[in-house]
Amino acid sequence: MERKIRVLIAKPGLDGHDRGAKVIARALRDAGMEVVYTGLRQTAEMIVAAAVQEDVDAVGLSVLSGAHMHYFREVVAGLRAAGADDVLVFGGGIVPDQDLPELERLGVGRVFGPGSSTDEVVAYVREAVAHRSTSLT
Repeated sequence: MERKIRVLIAKPGLDGHDRGAKVIARALRDAGMEVVYTGLRQTAEMIVAAAVQEDVDAVGLSVLSGAHMHYFREVVAGLRAAGADDVLVFGGGIVPDQDLPELERLGVGRVFGPGSSTDEVVAYVREAVAHRSTSLT
């Protein structure tokens, strides 16, 4: 029996708008993945600790506050420092196009903006996690 993909969905910082995060968490769960939702107002350290403790395959950050560069940078660095650099980091929210190349350079897989379909997110997570696990073996 194949292990289910495990995904942590997090809302870093002071941003209190979590509807999108909850929609994505539910879509991933309904697609057969195990989902951990950390809730609001998480620090990067809390997100990394939860990701390591839960042994997730992916971390999805939902950022609407404009602090996306800070939080993505801190979470990616924290995962690397914890020896979990094989964990896919992706995101959603309001991220200007000019920031996408830097996020990619940091190791962020993909960022989904407003209007992205849940099917698109589910397909991406499945494909990216499968690609990572085959390239690591």
